[in-house]
Amino acid sequence: MIKILIGKNEENQRLDRFLRKYYRNAPLSAIYKMIRKDVKINGKRGKEDLVLCLGDEIAIYISDEDSAAFKAEKKDRKSKKQFTVAYEDENIIAVDKPFGLLTHGDFFEKKHHLANQVISYLSDKNEYSAADEKTFTPAPANRLDRNTTGLVLFGKNAAALKELNAMIRDKDCVSKYYLTITAGTMKGPLYLSDRMEKDERLNKVSLVKEGGKLMETVARPLESKNGYTLVEVRLITGRTHQIRAHLATAGYPIIGDAKYGDRRVNADATRKYNLTTQFLHAYKLYFNEGIGSLGYLKGLEITAPLPKRAEGIKQEIFG
Repeated sequence: MIKILIGKNEENQRLDRFLRKYYRNAPLSAIYKMIRKDVKINGKRGKEDLVLCLGDEIAIYISDEDSAAFKAEKKDRKSKKQFTVAYEDENIIAVDKPFGLLTHGDFFEKKHHLANQVISYLSDKNEYSAADEKTFTPAPANRLDRNTTGLVLFGKNAAALKELNAMIRDKDCVSKYYLTITAGTMKGPLYLSDRMEKDERLNKVSLVKEGGKLMETVARPLESKNGYTLVEVRLITGRTHQIRAHLATAGYPIIGDAKYGDRRVNADATRKYNLTTQFLHAYKLYFNEGIGSLGYLKGLEITAPLPKRAEGIKQEIFG
């Protein structure tokens, strides 16, 4: 028999979801059979949708060998640190992601992505131990493309991560600002509202007249010179490639953007500034509201300066 005591990072989740994370190698059929026949909560049977509370004791009538086979090995992940910390407290951390780094891993990069780097950083500070956690892993509440730089938020505990995710989903809760340079002279602010569909095969979005998902973007020109505009962008919704696709469709393609940009503009940017990818930086987060235990974040502003190379390009263009 295996006994599990529910702590702060496991409470307020359904029994079946907890067990699916606890026994990551177990097939779903085994999880639900276990709930029907081999699991008791505080000495009583429970259905799969039972919500676990702090201090609950789960008894699983399973052999140590079977339990070990169903559990994925968890160990502290050591990964090089390429990010800088923009803000940190006991619940959250905001990091400045550098150019070329994935937020999450993919088929080709499973170790040195940003999420693992933050986990390694927290492990080194003794603020997280994979071996001591039953199901929780610190994770990002927002993401950036590999070649977009700037701020990414992480929850350090389960409650904070859940609340951060809710705050990111609520378009009025956290304002997300980006800096970019576009081709063309933008003479005034733009409010862009369209619907989009994503082609998963090409990893590219297109704007559609009907259906699709709503995307809303506000673009404010800060300075225009020599046929370029420095633009502050505020995301209202957060869709894949939203800023890149929206600005390109509006006639102001981001310089260096091979997927949505203008070939001639990109060729000039490569020749003049050695820029071969999109100039896009998530530079500011402002918390209009806080939720639950993160209520104290209301009014907090977190910023990250342009990377040195991007700042150099900005200075070359605008002086």
